Amino acid sequence: MATPVSLYDLNYHHLLYFWTVAHEGTVAAACAKLHLAQPTVSMQIRSLERALGCKLFRRAGRTLALTEVGQMVYRHADEMFAHARELTQAFAGGTPDRAPRLVVGVPDVMPKLVTYRLLAPALQLPQPVQLECREAKFDQLLADLAVHRFDVLLSDAPIGLGVRVKAFEHILGDSAVAFCAARPLARRLRGKFPHSLHQAPLLLPTENTQLRRSIDAWLEARQLVPHILGQFEDSALLKEFGLAGVGAFPVPSVVVDDVRRQYRVEIVGQVPEIRSRFYAITTQRRVQHPAVLALLEAARNGFLGSTANRSHSASGER
Repeated sequence: MATPVSLYDLNYHHLLYFWTVAHEGTVAAACAKLHLAQPTVSMQIRSLERALGCKLFRRAGRTLALTEVGQMVYRHADEMFAHARELTQAFAGGTPDRAPRLVVGVPDVMPKLVTYRLLAPALQLPQPVQLECREAKFDQLLADLAVHRFDVLLSDAPIGLGVRVKAFEHILGDSAVAFCAARPLARRLRGKFPHSLHQAPLLLPTENTQLRRSIDAWLEARQLVPHILGQFEDSALLKEFGLAGVGAFPVPSVVVDDVRRQYRVEIVGQVPEIRSRFYAITTQRRVQHPAVLALLEAARNGFLGSTANRSHSASGER
């Protein structure tokens, strides 16, 4: 039977060093941030592991990953240091010198203009926020969210049922889809849309995206077989090829006017049956970060011209 951990077994500095390593991803990066030698930090983490009787890290390539126990300890330490920062700020006279940070994870397949539209409410708060956006694959972002490296993860797809991450999806809204193209191609395809898409050149998102699956199902239902000339993970790169006249491409209707102005393309046709839905994913059901709350409040007010915000558990453990 394991010996219960006493409050007196825990050391503030041990927790701080552990939290910094978990946040930075490597001992070396944590040492640079803490201005300490590597043996010192490693020794303090081993002391914490002895006090808890559990391993907190496992090796993952060149970085360290948290064990299941480590993730739990990280969550508690993260909350504790958040309260500590609030306490020191209160005794320092209230307002901190630096604007609060909003760290956002964004999948690389997410349309850039939609990302800006979703984040705009956070930039309009009376107290400015320091915005930090990080792009990666959705699975990697979800893993980073689980260890609190982000305040919120934006997505155009829900969390899959098989994912073992306890998180909550907050629906920000949805949008129909339009097809756009450079002027000569748009004028050729517009007249008999959507039948004109049969054998027409198309540029589409990659097959691992929710939008692509919806488009494929819609095309198949209408027996439309286009020439798919390109598949792109980066939505901005897809639009550049569309501007060059390579093919028509899909755009969420909520930003189609912005796309027309920025990329000098025209609308071929609207497809109300294809919907793009957007989510804010957090590790808390009751969100506390003021900037994330601003996103959810804007969603409730229908700032995308879509459905009201709803939240539900998206844990793979359900």
